[in-house]
Amino acid sequence: MTELESEAMEAEFGTVAGWTEQAVRALGPEHAVPAGCRGSGSEGALRWLADRLGLTAGSRVLDDGAGVGGPAGWLAAEHGVRAVCAEPMHEAARAARRLFGLPSVTALAQRLPFADAAFDAAWCLGVLCTTSDKSGALTELRRVLVDGGRLGLLVFVADRPLPPPLPEGNDFPTEEELRELLDAAGLRLGETATADLGDSPPEWSERADAVDAEVSRRHGDDPRWRQAQEQSGRVGRLLADGALRPWLGVATAD
Repeated sequence: MTELESEAMEAEFGTVAGWTEQAVRALGPEHAVPAGCRGSGSEGALRWLADRLGLTAGSRVLDDGAGVGGPAGWLAAEHGVRAVCAEPMHEAARAARRLFGLPSVTALAQRLPFADAAFDAAWCLGVLCTTSDKSGALTELRRVLVDGGRLGLLVFVADRPLPPPLPEGNDFPTEEELRELLDAAGLRLGETATADLGDSPPEWSERADAVDAEVSRRHGDDPRWRQAQEQSGRVGRLLADGALRPWLGVATAD
């Protein structure tokens, strides 16, 4: 398999994405970015990456594994870029179009439907650890970037052996493995940092919580909701005990 590699991940990134769109529509558009960014990084992490991507108004930027489009919607609003979403789950890709009006295609990270050098920059947030074929995903990202284009990454890296229970279908690299994969794909790593996933404005957390509560009210008895919650809870526990680290990096296409 090349992308979402378990039934639990299908629920988390597919079914729940559609439910999230419905909840945002019920609660109001100000909930879209906070809900869409949950699990894809904090506002501070997005800003750290965006400040290092060399963006200008009108830059062509790919969000690979975009989910329901929260980070891409934030980037387009903050920087005036032409953001495009690629997402393997149809429900999520559709939500990105409906919530943010962004071009969004359903596509695997290893088979992006774009021409060579189609983008000035790209980012990939919390996605590489959901696929075993990281090399294929990074090679495709390099292909669609212009020479000298920059790639922003948020990756949950494993700093030590991971204690069970592990989230299904995930494959967390070490930082050393990630650096080797980037180099092999023709992506030269520059600045790195550790993200503070709790540094979003309070209203972001409040609005994301409100969306979760609305989804739970509507679908809390559905086993797919409970399955998705368990998946995200397992990642959260690994982050909390220091087994996983939210790694930020920016690489340049050689």
